[in-house]
Amino acid sequence: MNVGPLPRDALGIGLRTAHYPYLFEHWPEVGYFEVISENFLGSAAPPRARLDAVRARYPVVLHGVGLNLFGPDALDEDYLDALCRLADHVDAPFVTDHLCWTSAHGVSHHDLLPVPYVPELVELAAERAHHVQRRLGRPFGLENLSSYVGFARSTMTEWDFYTTIVREAGCWFMLDVNNVYVSSRNHGFDASTYLRAVDFSRVLQVHLAGHTREPDGTLVDTHDHPVCDDVWALYAEAWRLGGPFPTLLEWDERIPPMPDVLAEIAKAAAVRA
Repeated sequence: MNVGPLPRDALGIGLRTAHYPYLFEHWPEVGYFEVISENFLGSAAPPRARLDAVRARYPVVLHGVGLNLFGPDALDEDYLDALCRLADHVDAPFVTDHLCWTSAHGVSHHDLLPVPYVPELVELAAERAHHVQRRLGRPFGLENLSSYVGFARSTMTEWDFYTTIVREAGCWFMLDVNNVYVSSRNHGFDASTYLRAVDFSRVLQVHLAGHTREPDGTLVDTHDHPVCDDVWALYAEAWRLGGPFPTLLEWDERIPPMPDVLAEIAKAAAVRA
Protein backbone atom coordinates (compact mmCIF):
# COMPACT_ATOMS: atom_id res chain seq x y z
CA MET A 1 0.00 0.00 0.00
CA ASN A 2 1.28 3.46 -0.90
CA VAL A 3 1.36 5.72 2.17
CA GLY A 4 1.19 9.29 0.92
CA PRO A 5 0.68 12.62 2.69
CA LEU A 6 -2.20 13.02 5.11
CA PRO A 7 -5.31 14.39 3.32
CA ARG A 8 -6.91 17.44 4.92
CA ASP A 9 -10.22 15.60 5.34
CA ALA A 10 -8.67 12.37 6.71
CA LEU A 11 -10.44 10.46 9.48
CA GLY A 12 -8.24 8.62 11.98
CA ILE A 13 -8.22 6.89 15.34
CA GLY A 14 -5.76 6.52 18.19
CA LEU A 15 -3.66 3.36 17.97
CA ARG A 16 -4.38 1.21 21.05
CA THR A 17 -2.94 -2.20 21.95
CA ALA A 18 -6.45 -3.58 22.52
CA HIS A 19 -7.00 -3.33 18.77
CA TYR A 20 -3.79 -5.01 17.63
CA PRO A 21 -5.31 -8.48 17.02
CA TYR A 22 -8.09 -7.10 14.83
CA LEU A 23 -5.85 -4.57 13.10
CA PHE A 24 -3.10 -7.00 12.14
CA GLU A 25 -5.61 -9.53 10.84
CA HIS A 26 -7.96 -7.26 8.88
CA TRP A 27 -6.04 -4.04 8.08
CA PRO A 28 -9.27 -2.00 7.97
CA GLU A 29 -9.76 1.15 5.97
CA VAL A 30 -8.79 4.11 8.14
CA GLY A 31 -7.23 7.38 7.10
CA TYR A 32 -4.41 7.41 9.64
CA PHE A 33 -3.37 6.51 13.17
CA GLU A 34 -2.21 8.67 16.03
CA VAL A 35 0.18 7.15 18.56
CA ILE A 36 1.13 8.33 22.02
CA SER A 37 4.74 9.36 21.49
CA GLU A 38 6.00 8.13 24.86
CA ASN A 39 4.86 4.58 24.11
CA PHE A 40 7.47 4.30 21.35
CA LEU A 41 10.41 6.43 22.46
CA GLY A 42 12.31 3.45 23.85
CA SER A 43 14.37 0.93 21.92
CA ALA A 44 12.30 -2.18 22.80
CA ALA A 45 11.91 -4.25 19.63
CA PRO A 46 8.28 -5.49 19.89
CA PRO A 47 6.62 -2.04 20.13
CA ARG A 48 8.76 -0.70 17.30
CA ALA A 49 8.02 -3.76 15.12
CA ARG A 50 4.27 -3.25 15.58
CA LEU A 51 4.58 0.45 14.87
CA ASP A 52 6.58 -0.26 11.71
CA ALA A 53 3.91 -2.69 10.54
CA VAL A 54 1.26 -0.01 10.99
CA ARG A 55 3.39 2.68 9.37
CA ALA A 56 3.93 0.50 6.31
CA ARG A 57 0.20 0.77 5.57
CA TYR A 58 -1.04 4.00 7.17
CA PRO A 59 0.19 7.52 7.92
CA VAL A 60 1.16 7.93 11.58
CA VAL A 61 1.14 11.14 13.61
CA LEU A 62 2.64 11.60 17.08
CA HIS A 63 0.78 12.93 20.12
CA GLY A 64 2.78 13.44 23.29
CA VAL A 65 1.92 13.76 26.96
CA GLY A 66 5.41 14.34 28.38
CA LEU A 67 6.74 17.61 26.97
CA ASN A 68 5.90 19.51 30.21
CA LEU A 69 5.73 22.83 28.37
CA PHE A 70 4.96 24.89 31.49
CA GLY A 71 7.20 22.96 33.88
CA PRO A 72 9.58 25.00 36.05
CA ASP A 73 12.67 23.35 34.56
CA ALA A 74 14.12 23.72 31.10
CA LEU A 75 12.74 21.42 28.43
CA ASP A 76 14.32 17.97 28.48
CA GLU A 77 16.64 17.94 25.48
CA ASP A 78 17.20 14.16 25.74
CA TYR A 79 13.44 13.71 25.48
CA LEU A 80 13.37 16.01 22.44
CA ASP A 81 16.22 14.05 20.84
CA ALA A 82 14.24 10.83 21.18
CA LEU A 83 11.07 12.51 19.93
CA CYS A 84 12.89 13.83 16.86
CA ARG A 85 14.24 10.36 16.09
CA LEU A 86 10.77 8.83 16.38
CA ALA A 87 9.20 11.52 14.20
CA ASP A 88 11.85 10.93 11.54
CA HIS A 89 11.42 7.16 11.82
CA VAL A 90 7.69 7.24 11.05
CA ASP A 91 7.96 10.33 8.81
CA ALA A 92 5.24 11.95 10.92
CA PRO A 93 3.35 14.71 9.07
CA PHE A 94 3.18 16.55 12.39
CA VAL A 95 3.77 16.17 16.12
CA THR A 96 1.54 17.48 18.92
CA ASP A 97 1.52 17.84 22.69
CA HIS A 98 -0.49 19.68 25.34
CA LEU A 99 -0.67 23.25 26.62
CA CYS A 100 0.01 22.19 30.20
CA TRP A 101 2.54 21.09 32.80
CA THR A 102 2.95 17.52 34.02
CA SER A 103 5.86 17.49 36.47
CA ALA A 104 7.83 19.72 38.81
CA HIS A 105 10.81 19.35 41.15
CA GLY A 106 11.40 15.76 40.06
CA VAL A 107 7.81 14.63 40.68
CA SER A 108 5.59 13.51 37.79
CA HIS A 109 1.89 14.01 38.41
CA HIS A 110 0.77 11.77 35.52
CA ASP A 111 -1.84 14.32 34.58
CA LEU A 112 -2.24 17.27 32.23
CA LEU A 113 -2.35 20.27 34.56
CA PRO A 114 -3.56 23.81 33.70
CA VAL A 115 -1.96 27.19 34.37
CA PRO A 116 -3.23 30.73 34.92
CA TYR A 117 -3.93 32.56 31.68
CA VAL A 118 -1.43 35.41 32.02
CA PRO A 119 0.84 37.21 29.50
CA GLU A 120 4.10 36.12 31.11
CA LEU A 121 3.22 32.47 30.51
CA VAL A 122 2.33 33.27 26.90
CA GLU A 123 5.91 34.40 26.41
CA LEU A 124 7.32 31.28 28.08
CA ALA A 125 5.12 28.84 26.11
CA ALA A 126 5.67 30.58 22.77
CA GLU A 127 9.45 30.52 23.18
CA ARG A 128 9.43 26.84 24.12
CA ALA A 129 6.96 25.78 21.42
CA HIS A 130 9.03 27.59 18.81
CA HIS A 131 12.11 25.74 20.02
CA VAL A 132 10.33 22.36 19.84
CA GLN A 133 9.09 22.98 16.30
CA ARG A 134 12.56 24.05 15.18
CA ARG A 135 14.07 20.90 16.70
CA LEU A 136 11.48 18.65 15.06
CA GLY A 137 11.80 20.21 11.62
CA ARG A 138 8.08 19.68 11.02
CA PRO A 139 4.80 21.25 12.19
CA PHE A 140 4.26 21.13 15.94
CA GLY A 141 0.79 21.60 17.42
CA LEU A 142 -0.46 22.46 20.91
CA GLU A 143 -3.66 20.96 22.29
CA ASN A 144 -6.11 22.85 24.48
CA LEU A 145 -6.97 21.14 27.78
CA SER A 146 -10.16 20.15 29.48
CA SER A 147 -10.07 21.99 32.79
CA TYR A 148 -11.90 21.72 36.07
CA VAL A 149 -10.57 24.72 38.05
CA GLY A 150 -10.01 28.36 37.25
CA PHE A 151 -7.25 30.63 38.57
CA ALA A 152 -7.88 33.96 40.27
CA ARG A 153 -4.64 35.21 38.65
CA SER A 154 -5.93 34.74 35.09
CA THR A 155 -6.20 37.98 33.13
CA MET A 156 -6.94 36.44 29.71
CA THR A 157 -9.64 34.15 28.37
CA GLU A 158 -8.53 30.63 27.55
CA TRP A 159 -9.00 31.19 23.82
CA ASP A 160 -6.98 34.43 23.84
CA PHE A 161 -4.22 32.69 25.80
CA TYR A 162 -4.19 29.72 23.42
CA THR A 163 -4.38 31.65 20.16
CA THR A 164 -1.74 34.17 21.23
CA ILE A 165 0.74 31.42 22.11
CA VAL A 166 0.25 29.70 18.75
CA ARG A 167 0.60 32.97 16.86
CA GLU A 168 3.71 34.14 18.70
CA ALA A 169 5.37 30.71 18.53
CA GLY A 170 4.63 30.27 14.83
CA CYS A 171 3.40 26.78 15.66
CA TRP A 172 -0.03 25.18 15.14
CA PHE A 173 -3.28 24.29 16.86
CA MET A 174 -4.19 20.73 17.83
CA LEU A 175 -7.81 21.64 18.55
CA ASP A 176 -9.75 19.25 20.79
CA VAL A 177 -13.45 20.02 20.29
CA ASN A 178 -14.52 17.80 23.17
CA ASN A 179 -12.15 19.71 25.46
CA VAL A 180 -13.64 23.02 24.33
CA TYR A 181 -17.10 21.69 25.16
CA VAL A 182 -16.11 20.18 28.52
CA SER A 183 -14.36 23.36 29.67
CA SER A 184 -17.20 25.57 28.41
CA ARG A 185 -19.70 23.64 30.53
CA ASN A 186 -17.43 23.54 33.56
CA HIS A 187 -16.61 27.27 33.45
CA GLY A 188 -19.68 28.79 31.83
CA PHE A 189 -18.21 30.30 28.67
CA ASP A 190 -19.58 30.13 25.13
CA ALA A 191 -17.96 27.35 23.10
CA SER A 192 -18.84 29.04 19.81
CA THR A 193 -16.93 32.16 20.87
CA TYR A 194 -13.91 29.93 21.50
CA LEU A 195 -14.11 28.36 18.04
CA ARG A 196 -14.47 31.73 16.31
CA ALA A 197 -11.20 32.86 17.91
CA VAL A 198 -9.23 30.02 16.31
CA ASP A 199 -7.31 30.55 13.07
CA PHE A 200 -8.36 27.36 11.30
CA SER A 201 -5.68 27.82 8.65
CA ARG A 202 -3.26 26.74 11.41
CA VAL A 203 -5.22 23.75 12.73
CA LEU A 204 -3.23 20.56 12.18
CA GLN A 205 -5.93 18.25 13.48
CA VAL A 206 -9.15 18.14 15.47
CA HIS A 207 -9.76 15.64 18.27
CA LEU A 208 -13.09 14.11 19.21
CA ALA A 209 -13.80 12.01 22.30
CA GLY A 210 -16.40 11.12 24.89
CA HIS A 211 -16.60 12.42 28.43
CA THR A 212 -18.27 11.64 31.76
CA ARG A 213 -20.67 13.74 33.81
CA GLU A 214 -19.99 13.57 37.55
CA PRO A 215 -22.85 13.65 40.10
CA ASP A 216 -22.16 17.33 40.81
CA GLY A 217 -22.49 18.15 37.09
CA THR A 218 -18.76 18.50 36.35
CA LEU A 219 -17.74 17.10 32.97
CA VAL A 220 -14.55 15.02 32.95
CA ASP A 221 -12.57 14.24 29.80
CA THR A 222 -12.43 10.45 30.26
CA HIS A 223 -12.32 9.23 26.63
CA ASP A 224 -14.52 6.29 27.58
CA HIS A 225 -17.85 7.05 25.86
CA PRO A 226 -19.08 7.76 22.35
CA VAL A 227 -19.04 11.38 21.24
CA CYS A 228 -22.15 13.13 22.58
CA ASP A 229 -24.62 15.02 20.37
CA ASP A 230 -23.53 18.44 21.67
CA VAL A 231 -19.90 17.74 20.76
CA TRP A 232 -20.93 16.53 17.31
CA ALA A 233 -22.82 19.80 16.86
CA LEU A 234 -19.75 21.77 17.93
CA TYR A 235 -17.64 19.74 15.51
CA ALA A 236 -20.07 20.58 12.69
CA GLU A 237 -19.70 24.25 13.60
CA ALA A 238 -15.90 23.96 13.53
CA TRP A 239 -16.10 22.35 10.09
CA ARG A 240 -18.28 25.20 8.81
CA LEU A 241 -15.84 27.73 10.22
CA GLY A 242 -12.59 26.17 9.02
CA GLY A 243 -12.84 22.76 7.41
CA PRO A 244 -11.33 20.68 5.99
CA PHE A 245 -8.97 19.40 8.68
CA PRO A 246 -7.90 15.89 9.73
CA THR A 247 -10.13 14.49 12.48
CA LEU A 248 -9.07 11.95 15.10
CA LEU A 249 -11.18 9.95 17.57
CA GLU A 250 -9.64 9.18 20.98
CA TRP A 251 -10.93 6.23 23.02
CA ASP A 252 -8.73 5.28 25.99
CA GLU A 253 -10.89 3.55 28.61
CA ARG A 254 -13.59 0.89 28.28
CA ILE A 255 -12.34 0.52 24.72
CA PRO A 256 -14.87 -1.22 22.45
CA PRO A 257 -13.97 -3.52 19.53
CA MET A 258 -12.17 -1.77 16.71
CA PRO A 259 -15.15 -1.91 14.28
CA ASP A 260 -17.17 0.09 16.83
CA VAL A 261 -14.45 2.73 17.08
CA LEU A 262 -14.23 2.95 13.30
CA ALA A 263 -18.01 3.31 13.08
CA GLU A 264 -17.87 6.17 15.59
CA ILE A 265 -15.28 8.17 13.67
CA ALA A 266 -17.15 7.46 10.42
CA LYS A 267 -20.02 9.56 11.83
CA ALA A 268 -17.81 12.60 11.29
CA ALA A 269 -18.25 12.36 7.53
CA ALA A 270 -22.02 12.49 7.88
CA VAL A 271 -21.93 15.30 10.44
CA ARG A 272 -19.79 17.55 8.31
CA ALA A 273 -21.76 16.80 5.14
